Amino acid sequence: MAFPRAPQNVAAGDVILEARGVCVGFGTKMVLENLDLDVYRGEVLGFVGGSGTGKSVLMRTILGLTPMKAGRISVFGQDLKEATIAERTAIERRWGVLFQQGALFSSLTVRQNIQFPMREHLKLSQRLQDELALLKIEMVGLPRDAADKFPSELSGGMIKRAALARSLALDPDLLFLDEPTSGLDPIGAAEFDQLIYKLKETLGLTVYMVTHDLDSLHTVCDRIAVLGERRVLVTGSIDDMMACEQPWVKSYFRGARALRRA
Repeated sequence: MAFPRAPQNVAAGDVILEARGVCVGFGTKMVLENLDLDVYRGEVLGFVGGSGTGKSVLMRTILGLTPMKAGRISVFGQDLKEATIAERTAIERRWGVLFQQGALFSSLTVRQNIQFPMREHLKLSQRLQDELALLKIEMVGLPRDAADKFPSELSGGMIKRAALARSLALDPDLLFLDEPTSGLDPIGAAEFDQLIYKLKETLGLTVYMVTHDLDSLHTVCDRIAVLGERRVLVTGSIDDMMACEQPWVKSYFRGARALRRA
């Protein structure tokens, strides 16, 4: 069952992330070329495309982990290329990131992983950090005793939730998710989708979600952007995707696998 959608007609002033003319390449190979994308405040944007098209590359470029060859990316109205170190730090405090494999620090407990951003950016007592870490743990549906477990002691689904808790440590406005349901069984993936929707509604989050999960695209995403030919081919609602005649989009959303889902 799909969750209620955010309004599709969003004013230009509600663009929380804007990419224009983004070009990214490695050596002589261009991965992204003249890519444009808008992400609106309060929506869950599903970012989809074929394997190797550059979905994660774009997310890493936005985060500053992969350099651009050309173009402009603005977040919260601030051009990231022009931002000072202090401005960049302030922006980064307002976003959280869940990487595909969780990327938890293996030598730290779940509690310590969640507290890591707090130690980097906030001046809080250890008691308050402990209280906040437990709050985040409960927020993502983990038992309290998970706090003192190491990543090696967690299941795949628990690792995802622990990493999500860490991404929420600084109460972000913008949440980046890279294949959040990858590796989860269908029940676990559906529960994770429900969790993302609940957190978006409760915390007022904007969510940028790289995914290939058709169920997630149908149920939790307000809008979808399709990457192909080194750029965003089309954006719109799931209904727009179902009606689109672009070959890859048609094959993905109305192909044999999609029909089996129905």
